[in-house]
Amino acid sequence: MSNPSILSLAFEPPPADHQVVTQFEQVMLIALVFVIMFGLGAGLTPRDLVSALRRPWGLIIAWLTQFGIMPLLAFLLVIGLILQLPSEFVAPLALGALLMGSVPAGTTSNIFTYFSKGNLGLSVMMTTNSTLWALVMTPLVLHLYGTRFMPAGMELQIPIANIVVTLVILLVPVALAMLVRRYSPNIGAVMELLGGFFGLFFIVFLMVTWVPRNWQLLVGTPWQVYLVAICLGLFGIAVAYWIARAIKLHPMNARTVGLETGIQNGPLAIAIVLLSFQGHPQLGLLLLVPALYSLFIVIVATFVTLYFRRANLAAEQKIPNLL
Repeated sequence: MSNPSILSLAFEPPPADHQVVTQFEQVMLIALVFVIMFGLGAGLTPRDLVSALRRPWGLIIAWLTQFGIMPLLAFLLVIGLILQLPSEFVAPLALGALLMGSVPAGTTSNIFTYFSKGNLGLSVMMTTNSTLWALVMTPLVLHLYGTRFMPAGMELQIPIANIVVTLVILLVPVALAMLVRRYSPNIGAVMELLGGFFGLFFIVFLMVTWVPRNWQLLVGTPWQVYLVAICLGLFGIAVAYWIARAIKLHPMNARTVGLETGIQNGPLAIAIVLLSFQGHPQLGLLLLVPALYSLFIVIVATFVTLYFRRANLAAEQKIPNLL
């Protein structure tokens, strides 16, 4: 057990008005994701999406891992790590971590699925499915795990506008790109290439803008909070991937399920905190785990993608795809 007095002196939580993501960064990230999804959509056909719907086991498995494994992982990490911190920091940090484990998959899961040689059509359908289910499941699982940490009289507000924005930047560019590909395969191929380029730029943009501006936040944060933010995504990807492999999913689909499970919608979690706890004196602490998760999941997913890219696609094509 850590010494509370030492941690209290070392831990300087961010002020309540600290902007985790600036307005400019929000606009840039939305624009980048829109362009990236357009590029990724150029590599899809209606047949890919219909196939994912016709054989819905991937969607069912991802739903179970998304809203079963991730909240449980967050709860176990809170019990094992957050509870070591001084009592005045435990409730807001735990609530932020549990919320991070309860939100749906983020659109960046589609980007990393593409680079990881996964099933992009299945990935898009999984993200859409979990985002729609989040309206019910996020409050439900957070109530299940987080009641003891929720401030008295505080109700969780799910930002419908953010859900709609997520669906728009996911589905609209994909649909447009598929239409372009249908009538002009050459332009579609160029857009697919550009989507990959902007996907790499997206990662660099986050690193260059977020880290320097939040350096003091990073320096003053205890290692336990770092471990929660990093391990939530890493363990989520690993556990879901190996469950998918254990039940004999095609390796391409197993990679997709792993990434869809572990890559959560960080911006949505931040929006929920801002809506539900605006003006709360511990707002900065509530935002800490979602902010650090949003940064480190990009790094974690990059390394996971490098590992997944070792897959031999020619050999995998010989494996029956029953999903």
